[in-house]
Amino acid sequence: MLGMMMHRPLMISDILTYAAEAHPKAEIVSARTEGDIHRQTYPETLARVSQLAHALQGHGVRLGDRVATLAWNGYRHVELYYAISGVGGVCHTINPRLSAEQLIYIVNHAEDKLLFTDTTFVPVLEAVKDELPKDMVYVIMTDRDHMPENSLNALCYEELLTGQPESFDWPLLDENTASGLCYTSGTTGHPKGALYSHRSTVLHALLVTSVMGCTLPEGSGVLPVVPLFHVNAWGLPYTAPILGLNMVMPGPALDGPSLYKLMNDEKVHSAWGVPTVWMGLLAEIEAQGKKPEGFADVVVGGSAAPRSMIEAFEKMGVEVGHAWGMTEMSPIGTHGVMPTWVKELPFDQMIDKKALQGRRVFGVELKIVDDHGNRQPHDGKAIGELYVRGNTIVGGYFNNAEASEKAIDSEGWFGTGDIASIDPSGFLSIQDRSKDLIKSGGEWISSIDLENAAMSHPAIANCAAIAMPHPKWDERPVLIAVPSGDERPSLADIHEHMSEHFAKWQLPDDVIWVEALPMTATGKTSKLTLRQQFADYKLPDLR
Repeated sequence: MLGMMMHRPLMISDILTYAAEAHPKAEIVSARTEGDIHRQTYPETLARVSQLAHALQGHGVRLGDRVATLAWNGYRHVELYYAISGVGGVCHTINPRLSAEQLIYIVNHAEDKLLFTDTTFVPVLEAVKDELPKDMVYVIMTDRDHMPENSLNALCYEELLTGQPESFDWPLLDENTASGLCYTSGTTGHPKGALYSHRSTVLHALLVTSVMGCTLPEGSGVLPVVPLFHVNAWGLPYTAPILGLNMVMPGPALDGPSLYKLMNDEKVHSAWGVPTVWMGLLAEIEAQGKKPEGFADVVVGGSAAPRSMIEAFEKMGVEVGHAWGMTEMSPIGTHGVMPTWVKELPFDQMIDKKALQGRRVFGVELKIVDDHGNRQPHDGKAIGELYVRGNTIVGGYFNNAEASEKAIDSEGWFGTGDIASIDPSGFLSIQDRSKDLIKSGGEWISSIDLENAAMSHPAIANCAAIAMPHPKWDERPVLIAVPSGDERPSLADIHEHMSEHFAKWQLPDDVIWVEALPMTATGKTSKLTLRQQFADYKLPDLR
């Protein structure tokens, strides 16, 4: 027997029409590339999105057409999110930190029809335009007064909207219609495309609000430092309008002083981003002697947050939510909102829990398996490769049958490539990426654990642990470290600092001091690049 309920498709356009009605005073506040601060409400955003939808249709965008964006976090980028998907197109967000080779590949692989760009990236596109589709239509996201000279024969964004109707009859699409396309950073081989649907996107927004809405009061400000060009800014452009949040968009300035000023001026309540960004903000908070006014919540993801970072935020009264996810998961898979029993623990024990990667959101299932595919218990001790399943997780990659086949197991679960354990309370602990684990004498050493322990040393600003070949032990760990000042502690000093948490054989064999660590296109430390840079390195006892 089936239920007798109406069945209406889940549509992204409904999020914005709802926000315009339910939260008419909430705003999108943007630091623009033009140099000023721009504000507009959700009703004003809906009117401009409607104008943009008419313009897109006027330029031939039809169901399934891919429309690319190469832009910072700002109100025009949010408008593109809703207008492109609203008319049945696919919003393909391009990461500007990709190499020229990768950018050329994904634009051609996606077969983009139009490309919208901020003024910042016009030179990037001019350098590769001869290798992009010849019939590509370029649009620069500014007004006529700020249009740069260019060789793209580009249209002006604001002129596209001028004269267009401020209302639009949004089509009722099949909820499984593709809505967004985001490519992985492609550390091995070509980038792979995660193709989201209206259904998966709306469900993701609802799943996030169900577990994290309690930390985001209506009318408060949320700052997506995580880029709109990377996994939909962790879904915030869809979650924030539902909750009636003010979205504060930082534009291109992501350094500590710029973020501090914007957060302080706009009284940002919650900020979301990767650990490298928060290192800069913490340094500015120390320089200012106080946290930004109103700042009370931070969500950390993308890579593991050092325990020292979590402690620093918590001690200043900023609640830390340590989340985990992937491009292929829309992206949030776990959240760091702590249950009451954890909040009642002594401070150090509470931080122990916050240093884990949180618990799964409703609708996402987790399993860990051994090398033979056998499920391992969620007892906090067993370790295995992490697989995920749910309505917000890819079932394959866009136009890539070979990668799709490798990604999904026989039970229909997606293999994350992470090595993890899960405890009886559901807390996830990512031990490492499978390719970053260090195997020494047949035993595994977690590079993440080494890094977190080393990062608590006051002389270390950032670090990465990588494996170096060893004829007897197979591999040995080496620490690549960025100093926080002039001090360069000896290896013995580093060992003494870390020895409380590790057996002697697990400690790094050497520490190499560098000025900076190489970063991936998504703001993570590139261990692939480090391994290439130090390919000729010899361990001390092998020299």
